[in-house]
Amino acid sequence: MGDILQLSNIQKRFGTVQALRDVNFTIAQGEIVALIGDNGAGKSTLIKIISGYHAPSEGRMVFDGREVHLRSPNEARSLGIETVYQDLALVENLSLWRNFFLGKERTSAGWLNVLRREEMEEACMEALADMGIRLRSTREEVGHMSGGERQAVAIARAAYFGAKLLILDEPTAALSVKETERVFEIVKEVSRKGVSVILIMHNLGQVYQVADRFVVLERGVQIGNFTRDQTTLDAITQMVVGVH
Repeated sequence: MGDILQLSNIQKRFGTVQALRDVNFTIAQGEIVALIGDNGAGKSTLIKIISGYHAPSEGRMVFDGREVHLRSPNEARSLGIETVYQDLALVENLSLWRNFFLGKERTSAGWLNVLRREEMEEACMEALADMGIRLRSTREEVGHMSGGERQAVAIARAAYFGAKLLILDEPTAALSVKETERVFEIVKEVSRKGVSVILIMHNLGQVYQVADRFVVLERGVQIGNFTRDQTTLDAITQMVVGVH
């Protein structure tokens, strides 16, 4: 499998402030990469570049084999770059299946434009089951689901609609240990299906369990890029807290 993303000499300036400098790394298809660093390290800026919110001041971004110059998040999504933020963008008073197909509803042909409800309910359940997610009913309101269930649904939805690179921003924040383990299982299942994943997490102990590669930023500079067999949790922790 080849690389889904290549970043070369990525730099970002906001006026006189240099937010990112010389960021270089690749992500292989199906690889889980942890993007780590303390607050102010540049993680959010880099993610906004990858997801189309910001253009880099300098550098080159190659996605799925061709150089891209993203002008918006919609353009990034059209290529298969999907970001799942902490708020998940789920509507609590809508059912699971309505959330799953929100903005992508299937309707009947003709001027009536009737929702093909049963078809969407069945497709939703099949898509979740394919990820190993077993829920009570697709008609349950999202507001009644646990945090782990919601996170799993958001990840599965992104994969179902063709994400090639999935960016997860603190996906286990406020989750129990059991729910965190379940979300990590979903992340691993997504990667096994060939979807690449970028994880942004502050809990290094948790992210070390699941990531294949670790990219470390400090004050906008990339100070580390290691595969799991090239480093240890202690070594990464020392880099993040400034002991290197």
